[in-house]
Amino acid sequence: MLTGLIYALLAGLFGALASSSAKLSLGASHLKELCDSAVRRWTVEEDSLTSGVDATSCEWVHIPLRLVCGLLLFSSNAVMWTFFAKALRQSSSSARATVTTTASNFVSSAFLGHVIFGESHALLWWVGISLTLLGLFILHGSSLKEKQLDVKKDD
Repeated sequence: MLTGLIYALLAGLFGALASSSAKLSLGASHLKELCDSAVRRWTVEEDSLTSGVDATSCEWVHIPLRLVCGLLLFSSNAVMWTFFAKALRQSSSSARATVTTTASNFVSSAFLGHVIFGESHALLWWVGISLTLLGLFILHGSSLKEKQLDVKKDD
């Protein structure tokens, strides 16, 4: 049962990674801005060595980065589905695996969105995720009580 939980948490994490990869691969402006800021930072720190480097190099660098993010999207999706299938196989119910994966995906998406894109979420979003997590805890708690009752009935 614990392995099913771990697989479900990993499936949610890789699902969020796939979503972030899709956003990076399809939105060229974010990768281009990252490249521009990195080049500016690099030219300020290493001004004497990089006098010939300018932001125009970012005009073409974002294309291979987008392709790498596209490959990461497909590989993350494949790993996510593998872990989700294993979570379904190891869990006592498909609802538990699905809710755990969804909650893990929400939390991981919030974390990756904040780290990579600088996103912040409204209070209503946090209320929604809190209710989802509360439902997850209730679902896991009720299944533990059912197992304890089944053990008592067998005795």
